[in-house]
Parts: sequence; C-alpha cells; structure tokens
Amino acid sequence: MTAQGVRFDAAAARGLEAAYQTIDVILQRVRVLDALALSPGDHVLDIGCGPGLLLEALAKTVSPSGRAVGMDQSSPMVDVASHRCEVYPQATLEVGEALDLPYPDQSFDAVVSTQVYEYVADIPSGLQEIRRVLRPGARVVLLDTDYDSLVVHTEDPERLARILEAWDEHFVHRGLPRTLGAEMKKAGLRVRRVESIPMLNVAHHEDAFSWHLTRMMAGFSAGRGDCTEEDTRNWLAELERLGEAGEYFFSLNRYLFAADREALPGEA
Repeated sequence: MTAQGVRFDAAAARGLEAAYQTIDVILQRVRVLDALALSPGDHVLDIGCGPGLLLEALAKTVSPSGRAVGMDQSSPMVDVASHRCEVYPQATLEVGEALDLPYPDQSFDAVVSTQVYEYVADIPSGLQEIRRVLRPGARVVLLDTDYDSLVVHTEDPERLARILEAWDEHFVHRGLPRTLGAEMKKAGLRVRRVESIPMLNVAHHEDAFSWHLTRMMAGFSAGRGDCTEEDTRNWLAELERLGEAGEYFFSLNRYLFAADREALPGEA
C-alpha cells in the first residue's frame, strides 16, 4: 500500500505484522469474519491483504474445497503473507491494484478489505471493481478508519497538533467512513450492517495496537511540515511516561460496512 509517500517495504511489513497480532486487531478480525459469514467451499478475495493474518483465517474457513485469494500492491507484504499461508493449498497471493483487480467478472462469493480504501483516490471506480468480481448476491465487507475520532491524552496539545497535521499527509481520505456507505449503495452494493470498532487502549505496551500505531505516526511525521524530529521523539517519550504513571489514553474508531451485491435485471 502506498499513499502520499508511505511505502510498505520489508521493515514496514514486519512492523505491521506485529501490530496486526495485538489483541485489538485479533478482535477486529473476529468481527470481520462474522460479518463475512463464509462457508466451506466459498471463493473469497482479500484486497490489500497485508501480512496475511486475515487471509490465513479466510483460508481456514473456506477449507481446501474453497479458495482464498490475497492481493496487495506491496511485494514485501505479499512475500510475508505468502510465507504465512504456504501450508494452505487453497490460498493464493499476487501483487495487484484495487482499481484494476486482476480477476474475471463474478469470480468470488465474497470480498473483504480492511484499512485500504482510505488510500484509494477513486472510490467509485474502486467499488465498481469490487462489484464486478462479485457474483450476484455475494458479500462484501469493508473496514476503514475515521481519524477525526482520534482521542489521545497529551500534556502538549500544540505538539500533538503538529504531529497529526503531518500524519494527515499520508491519507487520501482521512474520514472515509462518513461517505463510504452512500458510495457503496451507489455502486450497487446493498449495505446491511454498519458498526464501529474502537481501538481503545488505556495501557501502553507492545500488546496494544496504539503502541505500534503511534510509532508509525511518529516515523512518518518527523521532519514533515512544522513537525520536527524532536517533536516526535518527545511525544513518544511522553506516551511512555504516561503509561508508567497510569495516565495513558488512546482511542480511535474503525467502521465496518457489510453489504451484498445487488443483481442487475437478467442476472441469475
């Protein structure tokens, strides 16, 4: 995944893999799988599969009689996911773009994508691509973050504002969930379920999603705009200190949209 200068190389792939193994993201995957409601034998596509933790769960669910396809535009991510899923013959991976899915029409019973479309410039075209590869009546689950929901305790609000302003440069859509449901409906995807998934941490440690995300934010923001390396270094030190004092607070909402592909007249 690449957006506004963010590149997921091998080191970033390993970092994201660690973040996605925190309890916060594990619980998110449980809710995504529940919304997908897959059955053995289903064919499912994971767009922007990242390090492959969700894809592994998809492969287990569809069983060897099904097919779990992972696609990501980052070759290092595909390499990590391929290694994780190599024991599942029903899992396949390839490099590809969300706006040009390399699959035939009506190939899948389900499509899932988490934390991807906030980086896709042309949302209508991206959703039409999803609709194209889905069979009539098939399911789609999309999940993205609204960064206006971010609440972080800090004793230096002005420094945090500089960091967040720089962080915003890596988005295409920082508040996509506000319009995503309406765009899905326009694309012929009948939304049947919308829910929020909070990433809420009141402790600061490596098993918390925010521990990893704040480091990613600091790494990207340092030296951009009005944000200095000293700003990000002092912010991370503050988060450590707040954690030790029992005063840490971090909350960020993700939003899940589950929909069905509506059939056109004459389609089976």
